[in-house]
Amino acid sequence: MKIILLGAPGAGKGTQAGIIKEKFNIPHISTGDIFRANIKNNTELGQKAKTYMDKGELVPDELVVDLVIDRLEQDDCKDGYILDGFPRTIPQAEELDKALAAKGDKIEYAINIETPDDFIINRMAGRRACVNCGATYHTSFMPPKTENICDKCGENLILRDDDKPETVKKRLEVYHDQTEPLIDYYKGTGILSSLDGTKDCEVVFAEICDVVEK
Repeated sequence: MKIILLGAPGAGKGTQAGIIKEKFNIPHISTGDIFRANIKNNTELGQKAKTYMDKGELVPDELVVDLVIDRLEQDDCKDGYILDGFPRTIPQAEELDKALAAKGDKIEYAINIETPDDFIINRMAGRRACVNCGATYHTSFMPPKTENICDKCGENLILRDDDKPETVKKRLEVYHDQTEPLIDYYKGTGILSSLDGTKDCEVVFAEICDVVEK
């Protein structure tokens, strides 16, 4: 069960990835986690990536794909995995497909969680995070017992800079420019399924299960 989750920032990919991980016992993989692990463990690939990151440069697609493929070859991926946030561009998708094909492998499902920009902006504007323990809430969907106070540790809750409307709009612009073209790319490969991300989380997950279990 090899899955790529597509969708704009705030569409709910991370939430769905966590639920898929628990139900099907497959790892949720992000490039950020891969970079951190390789740099921490001082691997050869990690050293290469760090030379670019230290200069404030983007890590080349070929190296990113090498890091991802290395992660996908680990034992916990033998029954499948969920890629979230990668690939971000068509060149990355092409490099990934090429590298997997060289090993006789391929992505099985590309699941696109479709969510309008206005819905995402409103959803993220309602997020609140604890300044102390990092617990997250939502003013509409999962409010704290006391307004702006963390249930777990009693510290203040804040609207993070990443969740402010002006920041979200910029992130959405980048998504539409760089990542949204992947929808047509995977539609062309015949593995794309698009779902309505405005529905309740449980409904979206049930529809994902319909896709991967049929």
